[in-house]
Amino acid sequence: MGAGGNMTSPTTKKEQKKNPLQRVPSSKPPFTLSDIKKAIPPHCFQRSLIRSFFYLVHDLILVSIFYYIATTYIHVLPSPYNYLAWPTYWIVQGCVCTGIWVIGHECGHHGFSDYQWVDDIVGLILHSALLTPYFAWKHSHRRHHANTGSLENDEVYIPRLKSKLRWYYKYLNNPLGRVFVLAFTLTFAWPLYLLFNISGKKYDRFACHYDPYSPIYTDRERLQIYISDAGVIATTYVLYRVALTQGITSLVCIYGVPLLIVNGFIVLITLLHHTHSSLPHYDSSEWDYLRGALATVDRDYGVLNKVFHNVTDTHVLHHIFSYISHYHAMEATNAIKPLLGEYYQFDDTPIFKAMWRDTKECIYVEKERGSQGKVVYWYKNKL
Repeated sequence: MGAGGNMTSPTTKKEQKKNPLQRVPSSKPPFTLSDIKKAIPPHCFQRSLIRSFFYLVHDLILVSIFYYIATTYIHVLPSPYNYLAWPTYWIVQGCVCTGIWVIGHECGHHGFSDYQWVDDIVGLILHSALLTPYFAWKHSHRRHHANTGSLENDEVYIPRLKSKLRWYYKYLNNPLGRVFVLAFTLTFAWPLYLLFNISGKKYDRFACHYDPYSPIYTDRERLQIYISDAGVIATTYVLYRVALTQGITSLVCIYGVPLLIVNGFIVLITLLHHTHSSLPHYDSSEWDYLRGALATVDRDYGVLNKVFHNVTDTHVLHHIFSYISHYHAMEATNAIKPLLGEYYQFDDTPIFKAMWRDTKECIYVEKERGSQGKVVYWYKNKL
């Protein structure tokens, strides 16, 4: 399912030979943000409302087809075929709905159209339907992009220092412990992040994505947090009515399990983009926007790259220019790779293997002195 291989790998032969665990340079790059922008064909910065809606409608049609098949045919299948059909439905529906969530995420970056109001309406509908508070996520995610790789100011996936590790980490640093951590993370991390800011930036008081007065947000953003909450509440009410008419079991099978898969993919994709032993992290004395944006890695999810609208294998570009539409992202990525050189990181390790390896190797960060005595933080695994 998530095996990478060479199905859609954009790498050249030279990149395929590169050790994906080789550390990327942490020194100030010899190119600027302006240089990178000039390397990208100008049309890649153009957003098409019609083209964006084409991809959205395409995904919605697939969701409708899968829903129709599940509600019309699965329950009449004889055993054991019905027990095989449900997991198949859950997986394919969850994957396509993840693609829809990615389009909502693109709306949050103003990459869907030239009209901010269109992007916000579409994003609000899509994310609310998947129980994600659109504006709340949009604003916290924007701060993540503005501070990627910063140990003090990044909004999420901030690695711990060894001295800050909890006491139970030493008991989880084994195969059984890693299975537990991965299962818990993929199942619960997304709702826990939204509710309690678990794995998020530490604030001086309670932080929650549903709280308009959370320290995550400014006074100007609070009204939009109320709107986000209204969207999630409206979806919850619709689901409640569906449960009353069709039963809770039907709701769980048709909507609940695919949503769990969407939540798992949201966490897995973002976790693997920012958790890699080759990537540096910086404190305030060394961090700058460009080096932080480069401190991420592109991954290969095989055929799912297309299903997920290439958010998986063009993430480095996304952190540099987050408003580029997904249908231009691969062309733009290929355009900047020669300029980025060793600063560009791509790892085509099969996803299940990479997930296990990086959970094992990336436990905490420790500072090292790099070139010219600069202090940079790298992942370690020795407890």
